[in-house]
Amino acid sequence: MSAGQQAKLRWWLGLSVSALAVGATLLAIQLRPQPATDVAAAVIAPDTIVVYKHPTCGCCEKWITHLQQAGFKVEASDEAQMSLVKTRLGVPADMASCHTAEVNGYVIEGHVPAEDIRKLLATRPKAKGLAVPGMPIGSPGMEVGEQRDAYDVWLMTDENTPSVFASHGAGAKSSPP
Repeated sequence: MSAGQQAKLRWWLGLSVSALAVGATLLAIQLRPQPATDVAAAVIAPDTIVVYKHPTCGCCEKWITHLQQAGFKVEASDEAQMSLVKTRLGVPADMASCHTAEVNGYVIEGHVPAEDIRKLLATRPKAKGLAVPGMPIGSPGMEVGEQRDAYDVWLMTDENTPSVFASHGAGAKSSPP
């Protein structure tokens, strides 16, 4: 073998060893245990509320603060496609609001007061969850001075026939939206 062929062989051998080293490093990185960074993949403690919201929604942030002040641990997940979250969790269109949450197997849609979530978790009814359709003024996260709209918190069931779970303010509706 000529000197030129030997040099070429050493070059190819060096390149092959380098490629194997890079491959082994990448494999080691892939196999290394990773901490859960996705809210949905993380182990969620009981009574932790996972809130799905649009990244720029201010009232959602205010609702999260309301929940935290009431003693809930909150994990927030910014979602650009909230309609996909609502569809995945089975929120009926007439019950929709701006944010959606999950807690202990229940879906919480919209500006539901923390006290009603506590009542839901204490009574554990057979239901999909709670909803405050729309964005009523004066509901948690929707405060505007002293103005308060009357609103109902609806219990969503798998039969798609919601019932009033709680009413807030005078003149709250008693028929589904």
